[in-house]
Amino acid sequence: MSKFPTYRARRLRRTERLRAMVRETSLEPADLIAPLFVTYREGRHPVSAMPGVEQLSVEETAEEAARLESVGVGAVLLFGIPESKDAHGSGAYAAEGEVQRAVLAIKRCAKDLVVITDVCLCEYTDHGHCGLLTAEGEVDNDSTLELLARMAISHAEAGADIIAPSDMMDGRVAAIRQALDADGFTHVPIMSYAVKYASAFYGPFREAAESAPQFGDRRGYQMDPGNAAEGLREARMDIEEGADIIMVKPALPYLDVIQRVKQETGYPVAAYHVSGEYSMIKAAAERGWIDEERVMLETAQSIRRAGADLIITYYAGELAKLLGG
Repeated sequence: MSKFPTYRARRLRRTERLRAMVRETSLEPADLIAPLFVTYREGRHPVSAMPGVEQLSVEETAEEAARLESVGVGAVLLFGIPESKDAHGSGAYAAEGEVQRAVLAIKRCAKDLVVITDVCLCEYTDHGHCGLLTAEGEVDNDSTLELLARMAISHAEAGADIIAPSDMMDGRVAAIRQALDADGFTHVPIMSYAVKYASAFYGPFREAAESAPQFGDRRGYQMDPGNAAEGLREARMDIEEGADIIMVKPALPYLDVIQRVKQETGYPVAAYHVSGEYSMIKAAAERGWIDEERVMLETAQSIRRAGADLIITYYAGELAKLLGG
């Protein structure tokens, strides 16, 4: 290798044009997925723990999706907030549910935008857990699978482009794939929350989605933060069951896992830059401690550099504008 003074690394750092020419990690608006919270209420409702994020009516969700499409964002990820909840999460698979109606509305005004729907019961159950409960209060894995499949079918019937199960029940990708195929939706991909950790970074999301568990926690079915090899097993299992895209969640504390999943599976990888990660940047920026725009961009670049093909982030709209979408 050439040594100084023959080789001067600073030569290619002198201007933004030069830096851009040799930049190793690219980031485009189409790589970004914006999460949206669809509520039964009318209008827009700010989420106090997530500055800049709002719960949106079906109509407002469609308008926001069209705005995101106009700046080049590749996709939206929809979460539903129903008016009523019950032990079976029946609002999750109702034909007139918030997400189902939002998918139809988005397809009318943002025809090229990819619409992804989150499949999980936690927003719809009165107990806040991601599946049905046994008499002892444990989440019943196997009986939950049928309801997750019904939810996925209802989203596909509404026109969802990608189904994204986030519940972390064993076998749910296979159950959803089989149900989709049996109902003629063989063309609909599954983006599996395959490597989803029981993280402390989800707090603000639970306010936004109104999905906090009413008792206990989700560590019995989400992954332990100390485990990386287990994440690879989860990813491989979901691929074998029919997943088309593998997700790692959260992103920044698990960059090593993102890298390993990408390298060892070769599958498309999505990373979810979650609510707590977003809100920490917002809080520090509001206090003047950091340059929000630069930190936002640097964060996204680090996730891409680790191996993520897609980034789910509440900064999607702002990032797309910054990137020139």
